[in-house]
Amino acid sequence: MGKIAFVFSGQGDQHTGMGRSLAERYPAAAQVFSACDRLRAGTSAQCFAGSEEELKETKNTQPCLFAYELALAAVLEEKGIRADLTAGFSLGEVAALTYAGTVSLDTGFSLVCRRGELMQAAAEEFPASMAAVVKLPAEEVSRIAAEFDRVYPVNFNSPGQVSVAGVESSMPDFCNAVKQAGGRAIPLKVKGGFHSPFMSGASERFRETLGATVFTAPRIPLYSDVTARPYEGDFAGLLAEQICSPVLWETLVRNMIAAGADTFVEIGPGRTLCGLIARIDPTVRVLAGGELEQSETILDEVKLC
Repeated sequence: MGKIAFVFSGQGDQHTGMGRSLAERYPAAAQVFSACDRLRAGTSAQCFAGSEEELKETKNTQPCLFAYELALAAVLEEKGIRADLTAGFSLGEVAALTYAGTVSLDTGFSLVCRRGELMQAAAEEFPASMAAVVKLPAEEVSRIAAEFDRVYPVNFNSPGQVSVAGVESSMPDFCNAVKQAGGRAIPLKVKGGFHSPFMSGASERFRETLGATVFTAPRIPLYSDVTARPYEGDFAGLLAEQICSPVLWETLVRNMIAAGADTFVEIGPGRTLCGLIARIDPTVRVLAGGELEQSETILDEVKLC
């Protein structure tokens, strides 16, 4: 029998109203939102009614997505649906770490709030943008990026898709070079050059914050974006390094499949990770947990796994 993997999404799929109906329908979700509101007033209000522009701000995006994702996971848990292994994309890794029991909900939320603040400050200090490059192999994207000043491949998402972060003055010429090579560069809905050297300062300051955090062994295998393998050793170091290091998502997913995962449930408000995983291996099953807000069909589908 195969295993179920919960994968917690990163920035980009946030939207106004996320989690509102979830909190109205399920007490388990409402409890998570209430816990987050106690630590950061107005978090649920931002999720339920914040403007698109407000939710784009990294200091808001990260705590709001964390709250939504843990609320969704709590509902699935209450319904008897539990993951056998877990991972998260970028900020989703903090949510996955919390879901795995490595830190408490309060600690995980406090960490993600601090992470969002530090990454936004770094983004404001070093303005940069990001784009997803499609239709080109990772090696070609890396080669093109190396020709430009401060343009870095940062997220190795799936076959034929690599995200890059670059200083804004270099990105138009980089995107044109991608087009000439037969690819396409799609701007991402984020403000900052994440998982790149632009985030080095945020990484170091987050490491200081993590120094006071006590981690316990995860109750299920928890995979790292930095190594693409299960966490071991220096948890704080891996979390800090993740901020300024590439996300090795394709390799991570392949390693989870090799470990027995044949069903992936995206814990987030969209289907971005579902799309990536389907391209990595079309034989596995992918489900969008966020669809639970519209219909309970997702519960029946996961229970069939």
